Amino acid sequence: MLIDRARIFVRSGKGGDGCMSFRREKFIPKGGPNGGDGGDGGSVILVGDNSIDSLLPVTHRPHFRAQHGNQGMGSQKHGANGEDCIVMVPLGTLVRLEETSELLADISEDGQELVVARGGRGGWGNEHFKSATNQAPRETTPGEPIEEHVLNLELKLIADIGLVGLPNAGKSTLLSAISAARPKVAEYPFTTLHPHLGIAELDINRRLIVADIPGLIEGAADGAGLGHRFLKHIERTGALLHLIDVLPIDGSDPVSNYNAIRGELERYSPELASKEEIIVLNKVDLLPPDERESIIAQIANDLNLDPIISCSGATHEGVRDVLEHCWSLTKN
Repeated sequence: MLIDRARIFVRSGKGGDGCMSFRREKFIPKGGPNGGDGGDGGSVILVGDNSIDSLLPVTHRPHFRAQHGNQGMGSQKHGANGEDCIVMVPLGTLVRLEETSELLADISEDGQELVVARGGRGGWGNEHFKSATNQAPRETTPGEPIEEHVLNLELKLIADIGLVGLPNAGKSTLLSAISAARPKVAEYPFTTLHPHLGIAELDINRRLIVADIPGLIEGAADGAGLGHRFLKHIERTGALLHLIDVLPIDGSDPVSNYNAIRGELERYSPELASKEEIIVLNKVDLLPPDERESIIAQIANDLNLDPIISCSGATHEGVRDVLEHCWSLTKN
């Protein structure tokens, strides 16, 4: 299951305190200062990982703490540094401070690092304070304190193709037909409650990442249905695949359904609405064989858009053509 929101607590390690120590040697006042510095505390670091597609791992363990630095020791021995705490997150993760809602970063590249809680520096031992007039200093400094925050993580999917359409348009069925993803498929609306990612392999050297977005309805841009929360995921896709049910079970008009979804996309974000779009008439296998061509032609004529492809996610008819169009649109 794709989890696209998480709230985590991060705390860095405290710096180790400096050490006060004196050598015990003849002719050296009080043996000479030789207290070592404390070790630096570890930091909490978020790292982008393209092999992760959900925030689910961090929801099970929402507290992340780095190690403290060790205290300095005599004989000018430096305390050990605390280990960093590395947190892997999916690409497309937005990181915000809960207390201010400040956007810290948009983690969108594999290996991108963001230090969200910096470890405290170790304190100085007394050898740092020796001078000609102070040959036996008893001064040290403590390690810097911890840094802790509550962060809100929000995932915006990064995919080549985003599937959009009304509930029951057949998006989940199509995704299961073109990839190994197995989203829930049922006859009632809003079967998909969470976004799903699938990888469609056209051949050994070509593959597409496809995101199945929960069904949109009229008013989605204002929060109706499930769309308002998930419209954000379509913003990161390279192109849209708009799936239209040619034979809606509620008797609605396919052309009106298409226009309703386009209207919601434009209201939510003009930039989103300007993305390249592939229009696919789905469930053509349900049309009467002797009327199929005329019905498809009539819908295409009423839409007055090009290109329009027809397919059936259930029987896989025309699915290959859909993938080839998606590839030519996003990769060429």
